[in-house]
Amino acid sequence: MLNLKLIYKIIGTLLFIEVPMMLWCLGMSFYYGEDDSLAFIVSIILTVLGGVFFKYIGRDAGNSLGRRDSYLLVTATWIIFSFFGAFPFMISGYITNFTDAFFETISGFTTTGCSILDDVEVLPHGLLFWRTMTQWIGGLGIVFFTIAILPSFGSGNVKVFSAEATGPIRAQMHPRLSTQAKWIWSIYLLLTVGCGACYYLAGMGLFDCLNYSMTTTATGGFATHNASTGYFHNPYIDYTAIVFMFLSGTSFVLLYSLMFKGRFRQFFKNAEFKFYIFVVLLAASVIATMLVVDNHYHVMDAIRVSLFQVMSMITTTGIFNDDVGQWHHITWVILTICMFCGACSGSTSGGFKSIRSVMLVNILRNEIKRILHPRAVLPVKVNDTTIPYSSQVTLLAFLAAYMCLCLVTYFIMIVAGVDSTNSITIAISCASNVGPTLGLEIGPAMSWSVLPAFVKWLLSALMLMGRLEIFSVIVIFSPAFWKDN
Repeated sequence: MLNLKLIYKIIGTLLFIEVPMMLWCLGMSFYYGEDDSLAFIVSIILTVLGGVFFKYIGRDAGNSLGRRDSYLLVTATWIIFSFFGAFPFMISGYITNFTDAFFETISGFTTTGCSILDDVEVLPHGLLFWRTMTQWIGGLGIVFFTIAILPSFGSGNVKVFSAEATGPIRAQMHPRLSTQAKWIWSIYLLLTVGCGACYYLAGMGLFDCLNYSMTTTATGGFATHNASTGYFHNPYIDYTAIVFMFLSGTSFVLLYSLMFKGRFRQFFKNAEFKFYIFVVLLAASVIATMLVVDNHYHVMDAIRVSLFQVMSMITTTGIFNDDVGQWHHITWVILTICMFCGACSGSTSGGFKSIRSVMLVNILRNEIKRILHPRAVLPVKVNDTTIPYSSQVTLLAFLAAYMCLCLVTYFIMIVAGVDSTNSITIAISCASNVGPTLGLEIGPAMSWSVLPAFVKWLLSALMLMGRLEIFSVIVIFSPAFWKDN
């Protein structure tokens, strides 16, 4: 039986975590003396009342959190956080309807980065920072953030982490999950500070440094300018973004072993990391060559913009420094493949994840060998670890579910009147939490405001499923989930 009272109690606690986030933005609003202060004050009051309400109906809750409770808790938390997070946009009047406000907020928390705003530069500093804050907290996970700062979710820490974590393999750096969460958040904070410092040295102002460093390390992509980092026309900023997108797309467990344990050999022998580098270099090389040949780019400019865009897509960051819509259509296909593949598991990036691609390649190779040697025992191994058959089945089921969701979304958007190129890239973009699309009508530098309202709700659900890796959300809709036994 679902422990709904405990779920309500935890959601109430989590909403009190959202209040300090809004307070930071309120402080930003006061500092710049802009007109969004009242919106944040009202939003904070409403969020506190919401937290009190959930804590009240969850009073006298037990302390046992089961697996089903964890899935429901994580999914409900992301939806409720986005619901309350939409208030600053709505109350301030900068977004006039709840559909758009919710879409913008869940796009932030899931680090997708797609936006319905036609002109982000008209937003006051407080709202701009609120968009950034949603992505930075969502980068490693709302509940995971809470595990790092609160003592416990009852007895269900590990179950909650499993429901929210990304990737098919859960690597550990410490036996205690709360300690592991603190280490990971420490690395995340270190990357954010380092990225901001490098942006500042490259010529960014302090406010832009703060925002772009947080969205870069969260691999989210919300920007304070309509032209994203292309606004600055600064190669040093581009190279800074490339480096920190790459690091943020690397497994944080690997970064921990490198930074704090000095395990260089383990870092560079990791199969997923090698696959990640291989895809980046191959895709960037092909695109750079095409930019030189077809678009007559200078060689160094071609290398820089191609590497930037490939890193942006494969890490699902979604920032841009050039108009990809003017590139050859073959480059769109390559970037779409990067959107699908994603970077490493255990990072802030979305997508299919490189570890799954490595597993899939090994499964296919074994099947070819099995045709020639039917009686051979051919285990699937990644980093000298044998992958159990159940995990292989889960991998194929995940791939099938991912493709089905994208195709259904593609079909619905075609019926809604969206062109074919935008429809498929929007579907993959939302399912992989990338953000930009590669069509001509919407494109990487344009907003999604032209989409019908029901399509925005569909894409909001797809972004959430992409962030929680599909099954954590889909399982809630199965009849067996709601049965007592």
